[in-house]
Amino acid sequence: MNYRYMILIADRNPHVRAFLKREMTAEGYQIRVADSGREVLRSAFGPSPIHLLIIDPDLPDVEEPAILRQVQERIPELPIIVHSFDPDHAKHFEISNTLVFVEKCGKSIERLISLVAEMLQKVNPECIETPDEKRLPQREDLNETG
Repeated sequence: MNYRYMILIADRNPHVRAFLKREMTAEGYQIRVADSGREVLRSAFGPSPIHLLIIDPDLPDVEEPAILRQVQERIPELPIIVHSFDPDHAKHFEISNTLVFVEKCGKSIERLISLVAEMLQKVNPECIETPDEKRLPQREDLNETG
């Protein structure tokens, strides 16, 4: 199944970024990666939209809660998964329908894959399924009269 969702994966560790990219690509998602807060903001606020953010907020050039607040203030509907070794991160952020915490551990990838699908479906219930792909409706889909 092919998804036309764009996921941004942000982590300072290149091995984690590569692993998550490989696993999410195998699920059919399009992936962008970022290794700094600056790249996260550039990608999140850029001309090509992202549909979900997976982030370890321990990025080298930002304060941890600040980056998530910036993204949430500007794109409040964007689903965010905070993926971190430190379970105390969950205490720093307001956990909601669009922001969840997943602790990094040996089997966290299964939880991430499941959460990504669940969160994207919640935020995008209008997702249209065709025999070979799922895609977000385009303007012409919405205006089509038959």
